[in-house]
Amino acid sequence: MKSYSLYIGIMSGTSLDGIDLVLVDCSEPSPQLVHSLLYPFPTELKAELSALAQPTDNEIERMGPAELQLAQCYAAGVSLLLRQADLNASDIQAIGCHGQTIRHRPTGPYPFSYQIGNMHQLAAETGIRVIADFRRKDMAYGGQGAPLVPAFHQAAFAKSGSNRAVVNIGGIANISVLKADGTVLGFDTGPGNCLMDDWVQLHRQQAYDDNGAMAAAGTLQPELLQKMLQDPYFSQPAPKSTGREYFHLPWLQQQLTGEVSAVDVQRTLCRLSAQSIADCIKPYQVSDVYVCGGGVHHPVLMHDLQQLLAPAQVESTNAVGIAADWVEAIAFAWLAWAYDQNQPGNIPEVTGARKACVLGIEYRP
Repeated sequence: MKSYSLYIGIMSGTSLDGIDLVLVDCSEPSPQLVHSLLYPFPTELKAELSALAQPTDNEIERMGPAELQLAQCYAAGVSLLLRQADLNASDIQAIGCHGQTIRHRPTGPYPFSYQIGNMHQLAAETGIRVIADFRRKDMAYGGQGAPLVPAFHQAAFAKSGSNRAVVNIGGIANISVLKADGTVLGFDTGPGNCLMDDWVQLHRQQAYDDNGAMAAAGTLQPELLQKMLQDPYFSQPAPKSTGREYFHLPWLQQQLTGEVSAVDVQRTLCRLSAQSIADCIKPYQVSDVYVCGGGVHHPVLMHDLQQLLAPAQVESTNAVGIAADWVEAIAFAWLAWAYDQNQPGNIPEVTGARKACVLGIEYRP
């Protein structure tokens, strides 16, 4: 009889499109998705979390209530996930929760990364152990605390003798290059959906560019594209990581000079995401590129990636049996499992840390 080892993964990313919750069987040989759920943010909380991602007034007084409300949303999502899967809290080994990043400053004399979520509250409300705060141990050893998914990508997607890449396109895009010799490289390439989301919200009052319709209506502006690609982040060597506190609407507005239509800007932002991703992958001569995250549903972005990365094959992670919408959440369930196995969750070559570390802190109910 099969023995199950069930973990819940919770991921709420920079796109703020909702809370991803997954139930994962982490029994060997590889993690398997059992059930998944997208839990919506209350409108006011989403707006507050977005505001907290930028320097603002009275941040600590505002962060405290937001953190508690976020934990309550996480707990409500866990309760619904368990009901839908017909399971109890006692069936779950632990929750791996990323938390909501409100600031990521990985460089400078005092680097830090801050994810909120009140994990004590989450453990108390669910009655399940929570493993969280995955980034700061890596940073204590000189790493950037990001990206953390490459270790999971290696476990789930690597194939001996083949150079592969995994691209996660959320608000920010990150890549993992899984080399044929077993080594792994990875870093944040820059904006994924975040600038496109901000632009369509500004001009059409939509949370995202549904089916890439706004981008498809526009014409690529090469001069604007080249101007944006001159930002120092794109030429910065790895290890590197970034966030919405860097690539945001004011950043975009500083790039705009002269008259460019809103749809043309959107088309160019789409190519910026694709170009910055492709430029980072092409030197490694990969044969297959697997894409996950919200960007996989943007047909113009996917077309651009295929065009820029040819002859490599670009397709969704669905092609190898891992649902593209849930890869990051599965990764944090896996990181909780790795914590329980005393297995390192970072890759020093990716983050720049001085050593591999077991990541996370345990919060008991």
